[in-house]
Amino acid sequence: MGIFDGIRACYEHRALIQNLVARQLRARYRGSILGFLWTFLNPLLLMLVYSLVFTVYMRVKMDHYGPFVFCGLLPWLWFTTSLIEGTTSIVSSGGLITRAMFPPEVLPVVAVLTNLMNYLFSLPILLVILLIAKVPIGIALVALPAIMAVQLVLILGGVFALSALNVQYRDVLPILQNLLTFWFFLCPILYPLSNVPEKLKPLTLASLMGSLVVSYQDVLFYNRFPAWDHLAIVAAAGIAILVLGYAVFSRFRESFAEWL
Repeated sequence: MGIFDGIRACYEHRALIQNLVARQLRARYRGSILGFLWTFLNPLLLMLVYSLVFTVYMRVKMDHYGPFVFCGLLPWLWFTTSLIEGTTSIVSSGGLITRAMFPPEVLPVVAVLTNLMNYLFSLPILLVILLIAKVPIGIALVALPAIMAVQLVLILGGVFALSALNVQYRDVLPILQNLLTFWFFLCPILYPLSNVPEKLKPLTLASLMGSLVVSYQDVLFYNRFPAWDHLAIVAAAGIAILVLGYAVFSRFRESFAEWL
């Protein structure tokens, strides 16, 4: 099966995907007193911790440091949570996979879309924080959906490959978790790109999420349009990863039931 077959399968099962995303969102906060407020509180607490460490202890000189971190932290959380939950999506749903008519490609997609919804729920809080900090919000905001679309494609490609590989190779998840720690500090989330030495900037931007984080900061924090050439490169890489990732998924899908 090629990527177009996968897209067609997901479209045909869009009602199932919608229901599973809704169920995942309800289950995530079932029994929790604060419920969906945790969607906002987790990144807010992280922002406060990073602001304390880097502006008080390490004395980073930057206006509106907290809102700046929040602009990059939210898409990063969408990225990392989707990858981790997507990697385990097939293994954790073995009962569904063993059903002959159940489409397995639905599960990685549900993991990514569920975390996309959490990101969307957090955006109003980000905008409120920017307004309180008197960070100008302007016309550049119209570019936000394009950046999110590029990130969605990038994540889906990675999740398809990782979810399939994790069925047979259970080392995939711990390797991914350690890699994400390194990746986080490589991306300019806790520091502006201007602080990166010129010779290392290509490495930061080549990390793909580094370019996306800078694009989010451009639109949300600096009120300017992103570097379209950089975004186009990430989009092309994302499409390539999606095609490759689904090819890996198709290669392993017939053996899912056997390994589960």
